[in-house]
Amino acid sequence: MTASPPLVTVFGSLHYDIMVEAPDRPRKGETVTGHAWQPKCGGKGGNQAVSAARAGVRSAMIGAVGDDDFGRVLLGNLERKGVDSRFVRVAPGAGSGISVAIFDDGGDYGAVIVSGSNLTLGEKDIAAATEMVAHTSVLLLQNEVPEAANIAAARAVRRHGGRIVLNAAPARKLTGDLIALTDIVIVNAIEAEFLAGIPVVDTLEGAAEAARMLVDFYPAAIVTAGGEGVAYCDRDGQAFALAAIPVKVFSTHGAGDEFVGAFAAGLARGHQVEVAIAAANAAAALLVATPETEVRGDLRQGPEKGALKRGR
Repeated sequence: MTASPPLVTVFGSLHYDIMVEAPDRPRKGETVTGHAWQPKCGGKGGNQAVSAARAGVRSAMIGAVGDDDFGRVLLGNLERKGVDSRFVRVAPGAGSGISVAIFDDGGDYGAVIVSGSNLTLGEKDIAAATEMVAHTSVLLLQNEVPEAANIAAARAVRRHGGRIVLNAAPARKLTGDLIALTDIVIVNAIEAEFLAGIPVVDTLEGAAEAARMLVDFYPAAIVTAGGEGVAYCDRDGQAFALAAIPVKVFSTHGAGDEFVGAFAAGLARGHQVEVAIAAANAAAALLVATPETEVRGDLRQGPEKGALKRGR
């Protein structure tokens, strides 16, 4: 693990994910017989920190795990993936965050999360990482931890001249304080609709229109439209859209986090926004086109022994 100051710091969630393959996602009251399951280290924060490290920049994580087997696996994964995890706190008495995601045969999924230790994050975690915060070029935030904690992190990094990128997911109402601290907001069509308060069509054109609406609130906005592509707009008048790279999809799980982490890595390197978005678009395409067992089968020890590998 490098002791060098990070270029990208992620303040956010860590979840132990259980991924289930099934022909379809169950409706209310329905039981579906699945094909296979496998565990994965996740949480939007953890995923984005790994993505930034994979893109080749120094990446660090500020977060919290429980004093349990899942927490130990989550910490070990960050270390193996090259993420500085010195400031991931073990929270006694709190279980690690977990999620269960069900994938259908088309590669789409639905998920349930239990936040656990992630909800204990606060100003004390920022204070413990003062030196790291002072050297942060780009801070990544998400909505899987308390908003007050996000605000404290953003204020600390802003005082030292770092840029704040908010992946406003899952969608929730945000206070004016966090909005005012955000330099770039990244959302998908559903989240853009929630933030803008009007319907957003999940197309490239719809993403472009949503990005234009969001700059009424944020200095710059990126709206992703899944397999359609991504759109950008800022208050300086720059606006563009990039089509998605056509690939055979194995799974869409984690594609948004891969995009966000790779984008932050580009910003930290000093790339122009359009260059950083193009690189992130390519990174997300590569992830969804790669079989789970090649890129994301990162757990083969600990509590998940005996789990089935993804695929049939």
